[in-house]
Amino acid sequence: MNKTQHIRPGFKQSPLGPIPIEWEVKKVCECGKVFTGNTPPTKDINNYGTEYLFVSPNDLGLSKYITKTGKKLSEKGFNISRKFPIGSLLFTCIGSTIGKSGIASEDLTSNQQINAIIVNENNSNEFIYYQLSLNAEKIKLLAGEQAVPILNKSQFESIKILIPNLIEQNAIANLLSTWDKAIETTQKLITQKKLRKKWLMQMLLTGKKRVKGFCGKWKEYYLGSLGSTYTGLTGKSKEDFGSGKPYIPYLNIFNNAKIDKSNFDYVTINEKEKQNEVKYGDIFFTISSETPDEVGMASVLLDNINELYLNSFCFGFRLKNFLTIDPNFSSYYFRSDIFREKISRLSQGATRYNLSKNSLMKLSVILPQIEEQSVIGLILLSAEKEIGLLNKRLDKLKEQKKGLMRVLLTGKRRLKLI
Repeated sequence: MNKTQHIRPGFKQSPLGPIPIEWEVKKVCECGKVFTGNTPPTKDINNYGTEYLFVSPNDLGLSKYITKTGKKLSEKGFNISRKFPIGSLLFTCIGSTIGKSGIASEDLTSNQQINAIIVNENNSNEFIYYQLSLNAEKIKLLAGEQAVPILNKSQFESIKILIPNLIEQNAIANLLSTWDKAIETTQKLITQKKLRKKWLMQMLLTGKKRVKGFCGKWKEYYLGSLGSTYTGLTGKSKEDFGSGKPYIPYLNIFNNAKIDKSNFDYVTINEKEKQNEVKYGDIFFTISSETPDEVGMASVLLDNINELYLNSFCFGFRLKNFLTIDPNFSSYYFRSDIFREKISRLSQGATRYNLSKNSLMKLSVILPQIEEQSVIGLILLSAEKEIGLLNKRLDKLKEQKKGLMRVLLTGKRRLKLI
């Protein structure tokens, strides 16, 4: 016996579940006219230039409004393309980028992987943008599981979304836009702080800008005189991995200037095995990469962790003492442009580039006194913490926006309209 689903007061049942009585379920094609983009002939280079935005899937999903694109058209290319007016809503309908969307900030064109909705006067383009964004993952399922998923024009036009009256649409879109503006402001601030940190690194780590109170001459050292190298795990088979003792994986080193202690993998280590354990202050280098710019990426362990090991695709460098290099300072120095340039010149290979430990030990570094290093490290750490706090604020804003979208765009929470 089927139980009748309870519908709360003020709601009705719909194909998309319970919705407010005043709301409707409409197809995308009922909200505006849908058009598919097209690409001007690429053989004629005169079709391309710097004047008009030409949207591809990679240009969508970055922000609500489309203000820049990877490619642009000339006036000739623009005139033979299907034009979408300012305010048009663009939506990617093919490949792994299905669901990416944006609103035209000016008259523009797009390639054929994108459908555009020219929204009618009864609907808000921003509201429909938010509805499609909320339902992007469900929409992807309509494309099927073929090698190259495609959402054809008729399928796109048939997508069902929830539609309140225009006044409520605008109210919801305006509220969500407030969060978008806060997110955008925070993202810009993060970009500014990152640029400031990069500038500080360039100035402080080269001595172009000195820390107040320090004027001593910097000294040159060969890395080999400051410590020695050691290898990562050896003699391991596939069966040894997955449990046991923690070890630092390759990507933890490649992606981080400081080892992330929440990101370890595990390996079985027998009692009689001779494996090198890593220690606080050790500096790790990746051995090889597909490009010379990415070989020899460095990361420093700034935590005391017992029985921690190193993956076999990297090697460690252990300082004799911390009287010449401060560990926190080293986490910035060995990722700085000045040191990365030296590493790039050392890399060898054709299809894959490798770093020789012996060659690395012959590199020279020019360092300030340990006291100045310590202060430089603290200045850069402070800049890093500022960025970290902003990133947390950004994550919180994004989560708040998601939560609002889930309740406002489904009618579970209603706004008081004047």
